[in-house]
Amino acid sequence: MRQKSNTVSPMSNEGRNLYVIEHITDAFRKLLQERPVEEISISELCSEAGVGRASFYRNFNRKEDVLKGYINRLLEQWKRECEEKENCPLSEMMGLLFAHFERYREFYSLVNERNLIYLLKEGIIDMFGLNPQASKTEAYGKAFVAYSLYGWIEVWFQRGMRESAEEMKQLFQNQKL
Repeated sequence: MRQKSNTVSPMSNEGRNLYVIEHITDAFRKLLQERPVEEISISELCSEAGVGRASFYRNFNRKEDVLKGYINRLLEQWKRECEEKENCPLSEMMGLLFAHFERYREFYSLVNERNLIYLLKEGIIDMFGLNPQASKTEAYGKAFVAYSLYGWIEVWFQRGMRESAEEMKQLFQNQKL
């Protein structure tokens, strides 16, 4: 199990990497508010974060990996919230998910605006553990849930997140599958 930043010695390799990841993520989010990802160089990103290029490449392969890692950490938070509720019904899980997106609305709106929403799709797919080598029932079942969920989220973002998390939960409950 990976340690959290508040339980890691700042002098350890893991502590230094957490510092680098946090600073690069914050810098990238700030720069993305100003202009598209294509116009942000890794040198500029590292300068804004106050870290060297070697530190960037020790933790990431490309700029998009910074956001993908951040999205995965946010989705892990949601997952932990769901796990804290015993026997949480699917509709409640969806309510928690849409509340999560509302809580981080500024970030997810920026990702959508910058045409990087596919990174969220990758995070959702990773979360469901899609594996084409699994049994057909498992493979298609997980694919149905992951891609359907992503479709709902993408349309919600495209609509400007006009509906509340509670409304989205109700819409989900009213679906006749």
